[in-house]
Amino acid sequence: MRGNEGNPEVKGIILAGGTGSRLYPTTVAVSKQLLPVGNKPMIYYPMSVLLLAGVRDILVIGRPTEIPRFQELFGDGSHLGISVSYAEQAEPRGIADALLIGADHVAGDPVALILGDNIFHGHHFSSTLQEATRDPHGCVLFGYPVPDPERYGVCETDADGRVVSLEEKPRHPRSNRAVTGLYVYDHEAVDIAKNLRPSARGELEITDVNRHYADRGRARLVDLGRGFAWMDTGTPESFLQADLYIRALEDRQGVRIACLEEVALRMGFIDIDQCHRLGAERSGSAYGKYLLSLAL
Repeated sequence: MRGNEGNPEVKGIILAGGTGSRLYPTTVAVSKQLLPVGNKPMIYYPMSVLLLAGVRDILVIGRPTEIPRFQELFGDGSHLGISVSYAEQAEPRGIADALLIGADHVAGDPVALILGDNIFHGHHFSSTLQEATRDPHGCVLFGYPVPDPERYGVCETDADGRVVSLEEKPRHPRSNRAVTGLYVYDHEAVDIAKNLRPSARGELEITDVNRHYADRGRARLVDLGRGFAWMDTGTPESFLQADLYIRALEDRQGVRIACLEEVALRMGFIDIDQCHRLGAERSGSAYGKYLLSLAL
């Protein structure tokens, strides 16, 4: 069993707001982050990323109508050996708005912010995350090569991995590395967000926060390249692709990706007895049986 190798002072934020308009009409009655990918809610995947990073104090931000559902799902997090709290975002105001909503939660500490519809999977990802969150100085972004960079925020770096340019959906991209929905910031992020000017759409753009760090030579990129998977599940097509990917891996390998109880066990947040108890409570499901198998 492995202990917490991340920085316990890094706070976590999951932004699970938005209307999910691209998944209409499925998201009329339910948050897209609660839709199942594989055999678990979509939000399990970003939550597992924060746990793998060693982050144990996490704020979930969502629409007012969805907060009670997230609370039913995670409670206060104590069963996973973590702390989970909640805050409302009444309407979409940009990703950087999460830093303002979470200002009291962050309380001057570094923060790892992740979007609730992003799925990451790859070998040694935990060690990559823990390195990024270990006493961060500046901003750490995670880049992923895509065939259509004009659809994304795109990052260009120098030979040392320092970010030298950031462009949002450029007509002529300078690189093919999309900036994913995972961001690690030092203690200055909230103050930077407070001084942003809203875009023409009235939103606080996370690219402006990242550019503030980049302009001062304090942003670096971690490349998530070959052998790694990053999926933004915001469209019906990408949602289906993510579901098929997760199901195929789990069926062939006999493992459960983003099983929060397993991650908590491997990180040392809970022990074998706690894992067994959680499995016994859900023993009527395949998920519960998997937890029991871990505790043998």
